[in-house]
Amino acid sequence: MLAKVPSCSVIGIDGWLIQVEVDIALGLPMFSTVGLPDSSVRESKDRVKAAIKNCGYEFPNRRVTVNLAPADIKKEGSGFDLPIAVGILQATETLKKSIDGEYCIVGELSLDGGVRRVNGILSMILAAKDYGMQGVIIPEENIEEAQVAPPGIEVITVSSLPQVVEFLTGLLTIPPVPPLAPDALARQSGYSIDFSEIRGQNHVKRALEIAGSGGHNVLLKGPPGSGKTMLAKRFPTILPEMTMDEIIETTKIYSIAGKINRQNVVFASRPFRAPHHTISDAGLIGGGSIPQPGEVSLAHNGVLFLDELPEFKKHVLELLRQPLEEGIVSIVRAKMGLTFSARFMLLAAMNPCPCGFYGDKQNSCNCTSVQVQKYKNRISGPLLDRIDLHLEVAALDYKEMSSSIPGESSNEIKARVDKTRVIQEERFAEYPKVYCNAQMSSKLVEQYCKLDKLSSVLLEKSVTRLGLSARAYHRILKIARTIADMDQLPSIKSGHIAEAVQYRRIDN
Repeated sequence: MLAKVPSCSVIGIDGWLIQVEVDIALGLPMFSTVGLPDSSVRESKDRVKAAIKNCGYEFPNRRVTVNLAPADIKKEGSGFDLPIAVGILQATETLKKSIDGEYCIVGELSLDGGVRRVNGILSMILAAKDYGMQGVIIPEENIEEAQVAPPGIEVITVSSLPQVVEFLTGLLTIPPVPPLAPDALARQSGYSIDFSEIRGQNHVKRALEIAGSGGHNVLLKGPPGSGKTMLAKRFPTILPEMTMDEIIETTKIYSIAGKINRQNVVFASRPFRAPHHTISDAGLIGGGSIPQPGEVSLAHNGVLFLDELPEFKKHVLELLRQPLEEGIVSIVRAKMGLTFSARFMLLAAMNPCPCGFYGDKQNSCNCTSVQVQKYKNRISGPLLDRIDLHLEVAALDYKEMSSSIPGESSNEIKARVDKTRVIQEERFAEYPKVYCNAQMSSKLVEQYCKLDKLSSVLLEKSVTRLGLSARAYHRILKIARTIADMDQLPSIKSGHIAEAVQYRRIDN
């Protein structure tokens, strides 16, 4: 007899509906799985056989063939255990009910029939909703992640194979998973650090406020101990709250990467990723035989912090060009090509020279000019050109370090950032993929960054004197537009251009 059970798999960051077809025919006892399964899927036959027997059901002593359709897509993961078991029970008429087109079933089976969690559940739920399924049956251990899913699809959580059988036959009623309470998101979006803990560096705080208001990339350059890392770690505390769409996007990526646990299920705070400088290209961008998201995708909708920027391998840094420009990462392998979301704000920090004290008034630098230039050359011009704000972070003197007067709190700065972002949300309401000034295309820059005569002359002189590229020219306009928004002004003034230009002085 033939049985069909809808299931789901994840390719990249999106779910794909997979039809699990089970055929039981006469012949010598044999269990074969076809449809491009990987090793974890092929091993499911042993888990499924033990689970069915240990739950008190009869496993057919016949030829069992499982097909995962469509057959031209690589299947991976242990989430097909449960639908295969349900298909076998349906084919043997132990389960006398067809569920084709009703419920999408996903879950890993233990040998005693328990259902274990799988990665990528949120993507699967969204895919099942798009395909018009009535509901999904998932492991109970994935319940917190399932609560983030938007309404419109019934989500049923189970803990064992008999529970699935009883639910499908109508002997057991399982209420759908309720949506996540708003206060739960609020509890997870708090920070334990604050900008008020930083003394001095007011010009850097001003620049970081501009960056947060417009979504711009930042490079912090200064001697060791000047507060670059401290400033960077507190940067997410002034960024706007994540929207529900952003929470779903971010949670999907972390679920697929297997970085979700019961303590950190829903990502209501903007991600802050700070990989070590020894990271590989696959670790930063993503990759593998079946590509998985890298750090740039894990930083989606948040901040990617690269401390000690020149210490990263040069070829690894060059891979940042595409995500910085396009907000995506395209990974092509021999058997497949995938695209991962990677819309993040780059925050980088570096010393001015190998010893760190070049240009410092309090400490002498022991580096030669050749060493200093070689150190700076580790970062290519095209990458520096894609960083909007270049900031000098000077060392603090004793009076600033010992001051008992706290600086502005993160909440005060964030209130102004939120106010500026509201202006940009209204401006770009007709453009669904543009959320802030930094994401404006050339066409939008021409439309919203018009200059008066004085501003135009100032910008022309600056571009000519500093030898700035066309990309730098557009980025100056975007920064100026953000500063004008912070001042609640509809047009860009010469003062906004002047402040924007000073952040583009790249010391070569």
